[in-house]
Amino acid sequence: MRYSGFMKFLLVGNYGVGNLGDELLREYFLKAFPEVDWTVVSANHFEGGIVPRLPFGICSFCMTPWWKTLSALRKSDGIVFGGGTLFTDSESVKAPLLWWWHAVWAWIFRKKSILAFQGIGPFRTRTGEWCARWVVRHADRTIVRDAKSFQRISGWKSKKCVQSFDPVISLFEKEKVRTHDERVKKVFIIIPRANSTDAFLESVREIHQKTAGECSGVRILSLESAVPRERETCNVLAREFHATIDTPRSFKELQDALRDASFVITQRYHGAVAALGMGIPFVAIPQKEADKLAAIAGMHRDEALRQWKEGEAALRDAVHGNI
Repeated sequence: MRYSGFMKFLLVGNYGVGNLGDELLREYFLKAFPEVDWTVVSANHFEGGIVPRLPFGICSFCMTPWWKTLSALRKSDGIVFGGGTLFTDSESVKAPLLWWWHAVWAWIFRKKSILAFQGIGPFRTRTGEWCARWVVRHADRTIVRDAKSFQRISGWKSKKCVQSFDPVISLFEKEKVRTHDERVKKVFIIIPRANSTDAFLESVREIHQKTAGECSGVRILSLESAVPRERETCNVLAREFHATIDTPRSFKELQDALRDASFVITQRYHGAVAALGMGIPFVAIPQKEADKLAAIAGMHRDEALRQWKEGEAALRDAVHGNI
């Protein structure tokens, strides 16, 4: 389907905080929808089409040019919450409150509001769930990235909701199967996070012991290397498994770091998405029951790509007014 007209949207996500997964999401939207004039709402670097988050405290009110964000919103056709698990309070109730605040201003200005490839929940507080319910009910279109999120909002009286898959998978190409002569020992990849659980470490030990004879070495990938606690976690793992540490900062660097992988064990969602997209065997260790990593377990690449394409088509319709 062809679309006409040049649309202006704010792209809202957890951008600018040094998390590679979130930056890959931003890259997807900018590349997949070149017909849209995007203004990115970010935590840092407010220049060249990038504006700050709306203020949600005294510091942000006094120290960021938030009025530029409101001005951009008033001049736009709407707001797109671009991927990630924005609406969950599993780590802090401040997260759903912050994104709800952005949705409120879109509602005040009577702008279109679209949730794109979102993970919704889990929730541990009534406040967090209430914020998510409000945003979903007022959204013009809701596209979730997994079945568990779809189940959570099924009774929320939302407008048309589509179950999709994380769009980052579309950035990765499946690795070609090597012939017998080309096969070499490959690398065991560990992708932790700053607050990786004891269950993750035990799983790493168990799987590494089973596959040690098939691997030429161990490599740790840090997708949020600016966080001191994650650096510490990576250093602990490196000492135990005699591993090297890589800090990919772009899609290409991440793909290159995974090309020689025999197996990936991850507690980062987009580490699992990258492995799935490249056809690399992986295990994703959830942090908590029914979280986003649990949702990706058992997912097949072809099915994930099919769901993503359905979500992208729904988003394109929503952006261009065919809701």
